[in-house]
Amino acid sequence: MAGRIEDYALIGDLHTAALVGRDGSVDWLCLPRFDSPACFAALLDDDEAGHWRIAPATGGPAARRRYRDGTMILETDWETPDGSVRIVDFMPPRGEAADVVRVVEGRSGAVPMRMSLRLRFDFGHIAPWLRRRGADLAAVAGPDAAWLRTDVPVEVADGTVWAEFTVRPGERIPFVLTYQLSHLPRPRPVVPDEALAGTTRFWRDWIGRCDYRGRWAEPVRRSLMLLKALTYVPTGGILAAATTSLPEQLGGPRNWDYRFCWLRDATFTLQALLGTGYVAEAKAWREWLLRAVAGDPADMQIMYALDGRRRLTEHTIDWLAGYRDSRPVRAGNAAADQLQLDVWGEVLDGLHLGREAGIAATDAAWDLQRAMLDWLEGNWHQPDNSLWEMRGPRRQFVHSKVMAWAGFDRAVQAVRRHGLDGPADRWRATRDAIHAEVCEHGFDADRNTFTQFYGSAGLDAALLLIPRTGFLPWTDSRVVGTVDAVRKELASGGFLLRYQPEHDGVDGLPGGEGAFLACSFWLVDALHGTGRGAEAEKLFDRLLGLRNDVGMLSEEYDPGSGRQLGNTPQAFSLVGLVNSARRLDGEPG
Repeated sequence: MAGRIEDYALIGDLHTAALVGRDGSVDWLCLPRFDSPACFAALLDDDEAGHWRIAPATGGPAARRRYRDGTMILETDWETPDGSVRIVDFMPPRGEAADVVRVVEGRSGAVPMRMSLRLRFDFGHIAPWLRRRGADLAAVAGPDAAWLRTDVPVEVADGTVWAEFTVRPGERIPFVLTYQLSHLPRPRPVVPDEALAGTTRFWRDWIGRCDYRGRWAEPVRRSLMLLKALTYVPTGGILAAATTSLPEQLGGPRNWDYRFCWLRDATFTLQALLGTGYVAEAKAWREWLLRAVAGDPADMQIMYALDGRRRLTEHTIDWLAGYRDSRPVRAGNAAADQLQLDVWGEVLDGLHLGREAGIAATDAAWDLQRAMLDWLEGNWHQPDNSLWEMRGPRRQFVHSKVMAWAGFDRAVQAVRRHGLDGPADRWRATRDAIHAEVCEHGFDADRNTFTQFYGSAGLDAALLLIPRTGFLPWTDSRVVGTVDAVRKELASGGFLLRYQPEHDGVDGLPGGEGAFLACSFWLVDALHGTGRGAEAEKLFDRLLGLRNDVGMLSEEYDPGSGRQLGNTPQAFSLVGLVNSARRLDGEPG
């Protein structure tokens, strides 16, 4: 059985990432990219679906673990009756090929160890052909090939590679798993010590550029490193999470593939990167954004693959049992075909943010934005599926309209502040028409709150973003009333739900979900913005306490069981942490 979601730690090479459990098992790894089929999928089934465990023969969880300071190098320590041992896990930044390096270090005594490696390509479906190649073991199946190099003698039985050995003080026993497409020549294996030194330099150089000096330096720096680890460096795209189908409710069907890039995340991510000194990463993300959305604005999607590919066809992987029997397991995401009007506003807002930060605009980029505005001008009135990707009927969602307003507002500012060419008067008129409609049809005067959609009795945590867009000031009584209503009606153990799924049959799905962590960080910002700084900091500290022992946050949290839920690590949650810390420290944004 897979561990708890919070039992996993991430290692990665900026092309893909692996999840390592407290029991020393790599239970999730997709090769060669984040969005490739997994070769270790025990996270969504059991050991038979693929894993790589190195641990003391006595078994059991580690006593403690940590990332080496300023890096994404994981150190996991065990204390056993026979002595103590450490495993150092990392993936060097991608060179010729993908490498996973695991080094067993003896600390005291003589500790019997056991290694089991079960490669299963295509999400646990395909067992490779295993054969020895000199000192190494090779595994080949169709397009995939991998090699295991170690000085420890290994055996093969029932498709699993086994080894038993003893480690003593001062001994360092490395294992290197290298992946390459099977039709290409075998890559040179990395030298473990050299790879460790190079990986250490890379991460320390990168985090050394962080210019955040506020009160929450440790969680902000760790969140930024996790965000960097979710970056697909060839294109600059940042994916939503490293996993698919970790459930929003244990045993339920709300299990989605998050190994893609969502456009709406762009603005929040750009705020976090630009606000902490990472202009180059912000520029790369902006350039990915421009390439991904290039073309007919009417065809713009809410999400794209890491390389900007559009076709993300959703299908189920029926041979996997799902995390703790949470079915179905999905690959691809059908929400890519939905209409979500807020995305047009998010993209226009994100590009505006880049301009404000001094990232030079180009004629081609502005031409694209003008085409987006032309499309939005003729379509902002349409009902849509909302930012939460509702699979029920389309509605007139208030947040979608507010973000359409933001798109036209940023266009007006582009003409006025940056001298760009465009029909500012017409855009201003459209902006004002949207504002008037939302205030008339999306506001419940009896309860003094904006609503989830026109005529709805339900609320939506995204309403907390109304003042952040500039739609209304924080001091407006309607904003304060909305913050209070959302805080009360969407409360879940002191945190926030996105919305009440049972209200109005809004999302068309059975079951429920946990508290949504990004929304809870939005509440931190809303409390701070409405003058309740002490309450904001109290909630922020509680949210920091939900991180696991190595600083990771998933998508959601179940206050009843005290468990993390949903895909992990979740970029939206990490970005929320960074941006809230900056606001509480009085930084703009």
